[in-house]
Amino acid sequence: MSAGEQPGDVWNRDSGMAPDCEVEGGVAAPIDTQGLRGKLTPDAPLAKLVWFKAGGKADWLFEPADAEDLKEFLQRLEGDLPVMALGLGSNLIVRDGGVPGVVVKLGKSFADVAIDEATSVVDCGAGAHGILVASAARDAGVAGLEFMRGIPGTVGGFVRMNGGAYDREVSDVLIDCTVVMPGGQCLTLPVADLQYTYRHSALPDGAVVISARFQGEPGDPAAIGAKMDAIGEARENSQPLRTKTGGSTFKNPPGRKAWELVDAAGCRGLRMGGAQVSEKHTNFLLNVDNATSADIEGLGEEVKRRVYEHSGVELEWEIQRVGRP
Repeated sequence: MSAGEQPGDVWNRDSGMAPDCEVEGGVAAPIDTQGLRGKLTPDAPLAKLVWFKAGGKADWLFEPADAEDLKEFLQRLEGDLPVMALGLGSNLIVRDGGVPGVVVKLGKSFADVAIDEATSVVDCGAGAHGILVASAARDAGVAGLEFMRGIPGTVGGFVRMNGGAYDREVSDVLIDCTVVMPGGQCLTLPVADLQYTYRHSALPDGAVVISARFQGEPGDPAAIGAKMDAIGEARENSQPLRTKTGGSTFKNPPGRKAWELVDAAGCRGLRMGGAQVSEKHTNFLLNVDNATSADIEGLGEEVKRRVYEHSGVELEWEIQRVGRP
């Protein structure tokens, strides 16, 4: 298996020629796939790839072999179809009608973490999980990234969303990120260019984050580990882990806690179809009984309505909602 391949990928090889992109089902691809090395799947079910375990299909799902493969694919696409990157799917509602265009899923070749101990700079692939980044930093004696232990997502997702937990967020530690634009152009963007605000960045739609660099600081591995353990314990005690959920549903309004507003509006345990507001943490929605994405999103909208009616506060979605109804 070469460095760019992923377990389970199928490769067509000609003697002396580059492997061709596998297109499942014999469906005509939207571009010439000769020489591409990843996997392209039409009508790809996405429910299994998101935490809610609900939602429709992607018109196309592309799993690139590596960064060069992704750049070539997007260059050939020439911006003709919308492109969306998918990480862990932990803060995402995929609507039941599916996602138009191409969904890009980054695999293991994008999950490396390298650390320069002399400068405490942590260089990560966009497919690396937050807990992996925090653990690698701990082992190298790099502090400041412990909060990533509490972000259930990948580097690409929380760079785009300015993910955060336990009083820190990505904008506090990001140096720069490398992205592939819809036309295949590769750019390295300093943190200032992302114009971060709370759970938002200025990254354009269709830009795929492929790596990021974070600035840590020297620290004691034992102390770093203890802080990570405390974050893990806090999550365990307060959040409905190991459930079909989407993480924090609504952004915290300035000076307020979304969960408190939801609870005060009487929404704890509220159900709609197969979806329910968590009894344990009211800023989490759950798929408890084969919920559709329409159930989940509809429940969220009903919670927003009740909160506004009760407190006059207009909650904003933190969970991304994508695709056709």
